[in-house]
Amino acid sequence: MQELTHYMNGEHVKGVSGRFSDVFNPATGEVQAQCPLASTDEVAKAVEIAAAAQPAWAAVNPQRRARVMMKFVDLLNRDMDKLAEALSREHGKTLPDAAGDVQRGLEVVEYCIGAPQMLKGEFTDSAGPGIDMYSMRQPLGVTAGITPFNFPAMIPMWMFAPAIACGNAFILKPSERDPSVPLMLAELMEEAGLPKGILQVVNGDKEAVDALLDNPIVQSIGFVGSTPIAEYIYSRGCANGKRVQCFGGAKNHMIIMPDADMDQAADALVGAGYGAAGERCMAVSVAVPVGDETADRLIEKLVPRIEALKVGPYTAGNDVDYGPVVTQAAQQNILRLVQTGVDQGAELVVDGRDFSLQGYEDGFFVGPHLFDRVTPDMDIYKQEIFGPVLSTVRAGSYEEAIGLAIDHEYGNGTAIYTRDGDTARDFANRINIGMVGINVPIPVPLAYHTFGGWKKSAFGDLNQHGPDAFKFYTRTKTITSRWPSGIKEGGEFNFKAMD
Repeated sequence: MQELTHYMNGEHVKGVSGRFSDVFNPATGEVQAQCPLASTDEVAKAVEIAAAAQPAWAAVNPQRRARVMMKFVDLLNRDMDKLAEALSREHGKTLPDAAGDVQRGLEVVEYCIGAPQMLKGEFTDSAGPGIDMYSMRQPLGVTAGITPFNFPAMIPMWMFAPAIACGNAFILKPSERDPSVPLMLAELMEEAGLPKGILQVVNGDKEAVDALLDNPIVQSIGFVGSTPIAEYIYSRGCANGKRVQCFGGAKNHMIIMPDADMDQAADALVGAGYGAAGERCMAVSVAVPVGDETADRLIEKLVPRIEALKVGPYTAGNDVDYGPVVTQAAQQNILRLVQTGVDQGAELVVDGRDFSLQGYEDGFFVGPHLFDRVTPDMDIYKQEIFGPVLSTVRAGSYEEAIGLAIDHEYGNGTAIYTRDGDTARDFANRINIGMVGINVPIPVPLAYHTFGGWKKSAFGDLNQHGPDAFKFYTRTKTITSRWPSGIKEGGEFNFKAMD
């Protein structure tokens, strides 16, 4: 049985708390490793190391810090297959999905190569007689991030790459369910030239999280996960005087107008709803066709596509559309919610409850499910299922459809499929959701824009990556400067002072 480690001061360090968490192979259900759960003292040690290393790194000019990011990109490309395989082995997602996980993180690292430009301040010459004013962006110091199981490569890079490019040290607390890739990323960062102690990985559970939240040296906390935990981390972190950004749950609606290309919409729903077994915060989990005729046509297109989905282990390569969910607890929760949907009167059009894969009977697989005639009072509509389950809510009009998304407590992502520009423009302007797709099913912004939801999907005033990341990981200092040696009262220049 493999025993994983923490990563501190450039070395793999065994956990000393005596507490461990099982790391499963989701395809077989077998425990493949033990992840150490850090104590408060272990977290404090990591913070102490980071605090000692950070001033020297902050003194490195931004261009040289950017060169570390450039080298890191090269190493990510070199080890892409290795990283994807390790990610799939612990998470369960297919190899193409795993490679995409790494790739979307890599793109943020590429953006961070532009740190010298992003960190430039402002300058005003002669704001007054002999007076100049200028601003500078300076790092916070020691920063930290708490990242989820569903993107164990992408989201850590979304956090630590801009934090480090800004001159901070960063402590990463990844999910204990799939911690191997974050450890590998820390190794690659140091191979790229990052000094020891600037990026550290501390595995753990709530004790480690609370230790980071309560440590006065840690200046900022980033989090991605469920809304209840996001609210907890945001409130406790802010109460401790930290800068905090937290991203929580989602219930992403896709509205299908009567004029939509129904084949295009159906293909989009299958990819967005069932890809990565639905374990995405940007997964489309609610289809909202406008009108019964539109709904009937959509269901007719969806059923054969969903029934043709291939579910299996990542080792099957490109022959698999999606793999198992991450744990047995996740599997059971998904199936419980499916049963609740049936009990509350939704029509289960595609039933994946009896799915079983020969040779992998103990794996955490969930077959695809499609519900029709779901109503807003049902649990499967209100709750984030985080599995391969698509709910169809029929709307009588465009106004009713848009109202469903507007009224839902989550506001992460949404989409509309239509051929009508006026409808699309109205939707984009009125919707109270952070990321909007127009004939695009998963509207995740590219690295040079920012990622973030509204309502109970996000807490904090700045988003992830893009320009907001450089604002979040720095403070602005404004300097007013006067050199009076060559100036007389009244503002006249003293030429003799130049002699």
